[in-house]
Amino acid sequence: MAESYLRKAGEAGFLTGQLLIAMPAMQDPRFVHSVIYVCAHTAEGAMGLVINRPLARPSFDDLLRQLEIAPVPPARRIRLWAGGPVDGGRGFVLHTSDWTGEGSLRVDDALALTASLDVLKAIAEGGGPREGLLALGYAGWGPGQLDTEMQQNAWLSVSADEALVFDSQHDSKWRRALARLHIDPLSLSSSAGHA
Repeated sequence: MAESYLRKAGEAGFLTGQLLIAMPAMQDPRFVHSVIYVCAHTAEGAMGLVINRPLARPSFDDLLRQLEIAPVPPARRIRLWAGGPVDGGRGFVLHTSDWTGEGSLRVDDALALTASLDVLKAIAEGGGPREGLLALGYAGWGPGQLDTEMQQNAWLSVSADEALVFDSQHDSKWRRALARLHIDPLSLSSSAGHA
């Protein structure tokens, strides 16, 4: 399912390359206080990665051992995140576009997404992209579903910046994303205004 969204990500998508910020009234426990980087948003649906839920296990070294990628210990490491509730055994590396490999998809000028092992090998060897995170699983929406959720005031969106996407201060990322919109979470209402 994620592949069809990614193939279409080169097309102009309203929220592609944006951050989704869960509204304080979000009822779905999988997304409470989540910040999601939208990798693709087309008429066929949307796909994104939660970027503020770190994983304690597996470690990057454990994952390399499991995938039989050398060297272990690696020359470099990246953080692992719970990318969303869909297909938790599948990994996606969201990274700066200064490195791309076979199967890499440019989300925008600054960031790319790679689902092949090439990027993990490059990082383990000390190369690869300047910044990156490995998300296990993803968040997915069917055709029109994300648009409907936006209209229902479930999410706010803001432009993504590298510092917010890749920093390790996950506990404050939701509040900092809201602050980019000059919004205090205590002042938000769960009902949308319609004129």
